[in-house]
Amino acid sequence: MPPESTPQLSTVSSQFIADWLQALRPLCSVDHFRSLLKRAALQDDCDAPTGRVTLDQVVCLYQLAAVETEDEMMGLWSRPIRQRALQHLLTSIREATTLSSALYRFSTFWNLLLDDYQFSFAEADNVSVLKLVPQTDQAAQRFGHMLILKLAHGLISWLARYEVPVKAVGFAFEAPAFEEDYAVIFPAPVRFAQSATSIAFGPGVLGPVQVRSSADLTLFLENAPRDWIFTQSQVHTQSLRVRTYLSQTGWDSANLTEAAAAMHVTPRTLIRKLEADGTSFQAIKDALRRDIAIRHLQTGQHSVEAIAHEVGFSSAANFHKAFQRWTGNTPSSYRRKPYSGV
Repeated sequence: MPPESTPQLSTVSSQFIADWLQALRPLCSVDHFRSLLKRAALQDDCDAPTGRVTLDQVVCLYQLAAVETEDEMMGLWSRPIRQRALQHLLTSIREATTLSSALYRFSTFWNLLLDDYQFSFAEADNVSVLKLVPQTDQAAQRFGHMLILKLAHGLISWLARYEVPVKAVGFAFEAPAFEEDYAVIFPAPVRFAQSATSIAFGPGVLGPVQVRSSADLTLFLENAPRDWIFTQSQVHTQSLRVRTYLSQTGWDSANLTEAAAAMHVTPRTLIRKLEADGTSFQAIKDALRRDIAIRHLQTGQHSVEAIAHEVGFSSAANFHKAFQRWTGNTPSSYRRKPYSGV
């Protein structure tokens, strides 16, 4: 089996984007909404606890919805964010000389556009914190809070030309059932039920920026949010370290003892660390097999039988059963179908 080339093969729970779809719905007619989902190869069942969504689907829906709703934040905030706002934001922060000043510019830019929240940026005790301060008592929009924090992290990582380490992320809402998905988004410990949504950076992290050209800016905009929505980091949780190890060495031949040795811990310690992440060695292996299968199904270049064999099943029937257990759907439901209009 070829190794997983990047962590972007990861998927997230369909529930992860349910808040996004809820915000998007009122901006479209019923037929238009269904058209957007169809073109992004998504199903309108994001309350399903076992469904999975790929980076390609997230990117496709973002790019379609941001243009067709004429709101670059797609209903996630009380005021629409008009087209070209992201371009103006990049133009502004590109002139910053340090990542710290870039985050300050980020905060002042959004404070001109948002009514329901205001950003504060503070540096104290060698920690820099970007905080989203509510201006009303309305409930936090989970996907919106995630997306705007990730945009801040993605932009300074773009300026630095590497993924900037994050000290901690906090959200002003209770931990959802899909809380493990946030590890795919943020390279840091994530805490819930905090007094405010925030992202913090440790000492010495927010250094000078690297020069970015107009061509770089254009490419970043064209790819958005592909270059920044899923984390590239592979070391911030033990579970992602194990996943990376399995993808690079071959999940089919690796075992717990070998994985523990590669990470310089005992098998018992690795089990305990994975339990702290809310997972297990077998669960990580199955999640990797699931995501490899989903990727192959969506590219449409392999038969179900071939995919079943690649991810370790002796028959397509056994693969069907496992896939339904993993995702709540059949393999055929993840096949990308050509769009023919509505």
